[in-house]
Amino acid sequence: MTANVLFAGRADAWPAYEPLLKAELSRLGTDADLRNEFAPEDVDYIVFAPSGPVSDFAPFTRLKAVLSLWAGVEKIVPVVPVGVPLTRMVDSGLAQGMTEWVVGHTLRYHLGMDAHLRGQNGIWEPQAPPLAKDRRVTVLGLGALGTASAQALATLGFQVSGWSRSQKEIEGITCHTGPEGLKAALAQAEIVILLLPDTPATENTLNAETLAMLPKGARIINPGRGPLIDDSALLAALGSGQIAHATLDVFRVEPLPPEHPYWAHPNVTVTPHIASETRESTAAEVIAENIRRGEAGEPLLHLVDRSFGY
Repeated sequence: MTANVLFAGRADAWPAYEPLLKAELSRLGTDADLRNEFAPEDVDYIVFAPSGPVSDFAPFTRLKAVLSLWAGVEKIVPVVPVGVPLTRMVDSGLAQGMTEWVVGHTLRYHLGMDAHLRGQNGIWEPQAPPLAKDRRVTVLGLGALGTASAQALATLGFQVSGWSRSQKEIEGITCHTGPEGLKAALAQAEIVILLLPDTPATENTLNAETLAMLPKGARIINPGRGPLIDDSALLAALGSGQIAHATLDVFRVEPLPPEHPYWAHPNVTVTPHIASETRESTAAEVIAENIRRGEAGEPLLHLVDRSFGY
């Protein structure tokens, strides 16, 4: 029986996704009819983004799964009916892009590049940075993106620790969990990278208390989610020198309002949510594979656990 697949992402994304998804479904030998319009009662799978045309799932009475094009699903979980499997996007392109961005900004801090980019005003100060093996980096969040970034940094020789809500075992990474584990992970961190999901349990992971656990002069990199940081606490820590610098790619309100103090702060680098994004070619591979799995009765990849929210 043919599976009916509704593409419900952004309208301008359909021309790119249509040939890629059809090619992948054909390559996998999956009998599927892919369209961007269907009668709701005929749809088996929805390829979904909140920016697309579907907001009410009630008419989709025979839905087998919702396949998100986004890695973050905090806006999606509340609207997808309980009982309908929901997957999130974890693809090689997303992981590669995030790893490149994280490694780039970690090296920027490690090598002290900002001072040279600003100019030395004629002052010759030949101070070489330490080697990576002498630099301690902590990654908060050891999902697919956090693990990929942590492993890349470890390969470069950094001392890498990680923290996650559930215990992980990753070669080359010192893994922590729980409140005491978070304290231990932060206590040695010269550079902290946030790649946690946005859930009630992770909101304000970096707050006045946890920022104070860091060594004085630590640096923060956040390509994860805006609500992971208490903005007022971070600004206070930047003002006191407890935090030397923060590079922020994500914010509670996006675009970041022009009047927000982050824009003008001398010790904050703002990037406009560009750390990584879903790439059509690699995303199509994951979506097509999940449709194949759904039709074959196999477990879906990257299934969202509603009890955790991701």
